[in-house]
Amino acid sequence: MYGTVPFFYGTGRRKKSVARVRLYKGTGKIIINGRTIDDYFGLETLKVIVRQPLVLTSNEDKFDVICNVTGGGVTGQAGAIRHGISRALLECNAEKFKLSLKKAGFLTRDPRMKERKKYGLKKARKAPQFSKR
Repeated sequence: MYGTVPFFYGTGRRKKSVARVRLYKGTGKIIINGRTIDDYFGLETLKVIVRQPLVLTSNEDKFDVICNVTGGGVTGQAGAIRHGISRALLECNAEKFKLSLKKAGFLTRDPRMKERKKYGLKKARKAPQFSKR
């Protein structure tokens, strides 16, 4: 269906998730890993997160979003897709969308990652129970 049709590309990342997003001229369909957004994400809040850049720039019904996302959990994946869509919109029309996307914080890569486990501890910060005797 989308074989040789031109598209706009954006890579989004959050936590351990990486999303490769392509925007095609279309009617507003969002397909993630070969499934519709309603089929892929159960929670309504995650669907809202994914659609935020399109709603902000008034492009909900102008682009079809085809996305491959790997790694992490559902929240991280939704954030990665949002980041990828924002970058693809920037590739589409930078001077028109950059100010609003930047102001909303959709172009900023969220740097928060899982903290590594330290030796002598059970998790990153959780210590074994202390006993005086």
